[in-house]
Amino acid sequence: MSSISCIVVEDEPLAAKILIDYIDQLPSLEYKGHFKNALLATEFLQKESVDLIFLDIHLPRLKGMNFLRTLQKRPQVIITTAYHQYAVEGFELNVVDYLLKPIEFDRFIAAVNKVRQNNDKNPPAGVPAPEKDFLFISVQKKKIKVLLSDILFIESQREYIRFVTTNTEYLTKMSTTEIESRLPASQFLRVHRSFIVSISKIDSFTAEEAEIKGHTLPIGRSYRDKLSQLLS
Repeated sequence: MSSISCIVVEDEPLAAKILIDYIDQLPSLEYKGHFKNALLATEFLQKESVDLIFLDIHLPRLKGMNFLRTLQKRPQVIITTAYHQYAVEGFELNVVDYLLKPIEFDRFIAAVNKVRQNNDKNPPAGVPAPEKDFLFISVQKKKIKVLLSDILFIESQREYIRFVTTNTEYLTKMSTTEIESRLPASQFLRVHRSFIVSISKIDSFTAEEAEIKGHTLPIGRSYRDKLSQLLS
């Protein structure tokens, strides 16, 4: 059985020590390093690859969830935190497990076993994993599931995002950059600094506007060539 290389991203010394001790007790894990913040972990991952990250959420400078969204080639991730309210967001980002502090050793082992099971199920090299067909967004303290196939377009309204779907609308507090990072590039395209559209829902377009199910949306000058090339 091949070992699972891993790193710990944790700013609390005691919490990091416990995780490293747990890792040392499992022969299947290969410890590659500990990083006190996500920026240091990013520097490491630009040079090295690992199979697994034990990741705290509340990190200095760059929060754990935001760090995950910056990773183009994301290893498997086990979240370690004292805050249970981020569980849905974590699983939305395809984390393997969500460990609440203080972490018991048997619970730690169970999480690592999930990683091993995922490795057994992974497709052969070169075969991409299927994209998710939904996402969860926060609406009035509730997590709402939105099917990607239902989204017509997304509009930025300052610090809020308006989702317009085939049958309703949602308003959630989020940046345009954040939502763009969560959408598959094969299905969605930014056509204006304030608008992201579902490519398959575009009915017609000109150099200045796109029509989507009765909605007329502007096309920014810098986005025209990419849209034209994509739909030509």
